[in-house]
Amino acid sequence: MLVWNNLAKINFFNSIKRRAQGILAAAFLLVVSSGCGESEPAQPLKENVMSNTAPFGTWESPVSAQLVSSSSNAVVGLHVDGEQLYWLEARPTEGGRIVLMRANEDGSGTAITGDEAYIRTLVHEYGGVSSVVHDGKVYYANVSDQALYAQTTEPGQNAAVLSGVEGMRYADCVIDSTHNRLICVGEDHSGEGEAVNFVTAVSLEGESNAPVVLWQGSDFVAYPRISPDGSQLSWVAWDHPNMPWDNTALWLAEVREDGSLSNARRINQGVDESVLQPTWDNQGNLFVLTDRSGWWNLYQVDQDQLSAVHEIRAELGGPLWGLGTQFYVLDNRGRALIEPGNAQGNQLGWLDLESGEFSALDLPYTGYAGFRSTPSSIYMLAGRKDGPDVILKLDIETSAVSVVRENGSPLLEPEQISKAQPITFPSANDTVAYAYYYPPTNPNYTAPAGETPPLLVLMHGGPTAATSSSFNIAKQYWTSRGIAVVDVNYRGSTGYGREYRQALNGMWGVVDLEDAVAVTRYLVGQGLADPNRLLIRGGSAGGYTTLSALAFTEEFAAGANYFGVSDLSALAEHTHKFESRYLDSMIGPYPEAKEVYEARSPINALDGFSAPLITFQGLEDKVVPPAQSEAIYEALKEKGTPTAYIPFEGEQHGFRKAENNITALESELYFYGKVLGFTPAGDLPEVEIDNLSH
Repeated sequence: MLVWNNLAKINFFNSIKRRAQGILAAAFLLVVSSGCGESEPAQPLKENVMSNTAPFGTWESPVSAQLVSSSSNAVVGLHVDGEQLYWLEARPTEGGRIVLMRANEDGSGTAITGDEAYIRTLVHEYGGVSSVVHDGKVYYANVSDQALYAQTTEPGQNAAVLSGVEGMRYADCVIDSTHNRLICVGEDHSGEGEAVNFVTAVSLEGESNAPVVLWQGSDFVAYPRISPDGSQLSWVAWDHPNMPWDNTALWLAEVREDGSLSNARRINQGVDESVLQPTWDNQGNLFVLTDRSGWWNLYQVDQDQLSAVHEIRAELGGPLWGLGTQFYVLDNRGRALIEPGNAQGNQLGWLDLESGEFSALDLPYTGYAGFRSTPSSIYMLAGRKDGPDVILKLDIETSAVSVVRENGSPLLEPEQISKAQPITFPSANDTVAYAYYYPPTNPNYTAPAGETPPLLVLMHGGPTAATSSSFNIAKQYWTSRGIAVVDVNYRGSTGYGREYRQALNGMWGVVDLEDAVAVTRYLVGQGLADPNRLLIRGGSAGGYTTLSALAFTEEFAAGANYFGVSDLSALAEHTHKFESRYLDSMIGPYPEAKEVYEARSPINALDGFSAPLITFQGLEDKVVPPAQSEAIYEALKEKGTPTAYIPFEGEQHGFRKAENNITALESELYFYGKVLGFTPAGDLPEVEIDNLSH
C-alpha cells in the first residue's frame, strides 16, 4: 500500500529510490532512500534570539499549503537517447499530469509530448516506468486509455497509437532492436477475475499493433531485459502469496530468429530470495541484485549460476513498488555505480565488477535514483537535506559530478530549514528502530520558557517501504509553525537488511505500532515533545498504523488518516491483484487467520477510540477502497468521537490535484488546532468536525 507524495511537489522520484520506492513513487509526505544514523540523542531545541515569542504551533510560517503543493513541477524520471537527456515532469497544477521534457544546455526543458498526453501506466495500479526514448522517438503509456503511443522527440508532433487493445496495460518497456519491437510487462484486464500478467512484445512497425505473449507462467513478471545482441531475454517473476521483496525467480531464455523464446528456465532454484533488476553489460554478461545473503547485493549470472560480485552488509536495492526501478547502473567499462546503505548511512560509489572493490564518491547528497547512462555519462536524481532535488551528471571517465538542473528554486533560507536528525531508539522486546527527527525551526520565533512542542509522528506507507533525510517542503510546513516532526522507519521498513524487513511478517499492526509509541516516549524523555500533544498521521499502510494507534493505545491526542485500512478482512477480500495476498505474510493466510484480522482491525476496536480523527480519501481508490474510510468515519461519528471526513472526487490512491492537496494540508492543520486548543497562524478554511463539543 505504497503512498504517493503529492503534497511535496509529487516527489515521485523519491518513491522509486532504493529503500522505499517512492516513486514512483511513492511515500505520503515522506521521501525514501538512506539509512539512519547510529544511536544518538536528538539535538535540543536551539535557543535563538528571535523577535517574537509565541506558543508552539502558532508561528507564522513562510511555507503555505500552496507552496507545498504547487511550488514547482517535479522531475519524476529520466531518459537518455544517445547523449541527449530527457526527463519526465509531473505538474501538480495540471492534476499531476506527466509530460516528457527534452533537456536544453542551460538546464531548462522543452516539452515534447502534447497537451493530450499524460504519461502514466496503471500496471499493478501503482505503475512504474511508463515510457522509453530511442532513436529519436518516444513510446509511452497514456493514463486515460492505457494504450501505447509513439511520436518523434521533436516538439509539437502528433502521437499515434502503437498498441491500443482494450483492457491491455503496458509497463517497463525496452527496445529490442534486432526484432524492431518493444518488449514489455503486459497486464490484461479484459477477462473475468484477476488480471493476467506476462512478458509481451509489440511491433514498432505500423499502428495499433496487437501484443504478442512471449512468456506466461507466473502471477507477476517484471524487468524484461534483452541482451545487447538480441539473442537472450531475462526477466523476473513471482507468484502469490509472495511480494517481489519476498521471493522472486530469475528467468533466462534464448530468442529465436522469429522473436519467440526457447529454453526458458529458472536460474535460482530452491532459494527464498528477492531477485531484482537483471542488467546486461555490453559484453553480454548478466548481473542481478539478490538478497540471498540477507542484503540486496550485486551478483553475476555465469552458466546459470549466481556468484557474488561483492558481498556487503548494506542494501543496494529496495522494494519493487514501481516497475522498472533502477537501483544501480553499469558503465560498460567493467564497473557498476551503486549506493550501498544501512543504519550507518548510504554513499554512492563505483563497484569494480572483476575485483569487487568499492570506491566511494564524496558527494553532498542524501540519496540517488533514476540512473540512466550514455556512452560518456551517467545521469541521476539526487536528494539534498537543505533544498529541492537536482539532476546530476557524472562523467564516466573522471567521476566528476555536475548539476544539470535544480528541480525547483530554493524555497527557504538555510536558517529556516529544519534538517533531519537521525535517531536510533529502543523499542519493545529489546529491539531498536530508526527515525528522523525534525525540531521546530523558525528564526522569527521562540516559544515561551518551559514549553515543549507538539510532536507529529509520520508513519510511511507500504508498509514495506522507508523514509529518508532528503529535503521535503511538506515537513517544513509543520516545523516552521512550531510543531516537531519525527519520521519513523519502523521495523519492517527497507534499508536495513532482510531480517529487519521481515520483522513485520505476521506482526503488522503490532511492531509498527510498538515503534510508533516507542519513538514518542524516547523524544518525550529527552524533553523534545509534549506528552499531552502527540499527533500521528500516515497514508495507506501508514493510515492503518494511525488508526491502530488511536484504537489500541492512549498515547496520541489526535490523528490524521489518509486512505488507511480500518478493516483488514475487507481489504483481504476486495483489494487489487498485486496486493491481494500481501497480508498473508504480514498477518496470516485469509480466511484461516480471520480471527487475527478481526482482532487487529481498528473498526472492531471502537471502544478504544477517544482521540479525535480526521480522514481523507480519494473516491476512485482501488487499492484501499473508500468504504474503508467511510466505515471508520461513520462508526466514530455514531460513537461520539470528534471526527471529520473529507473525500475527493476523481482522486485515486494518493492525491494528484494541487487544489485537493492544499485542502487536505490546511484542513489537517485546522483540525489539530481545534482539537488541541491552539490557533494556527493564517487564514485556514473551516472544517466541519462532528462531535467537537465532546
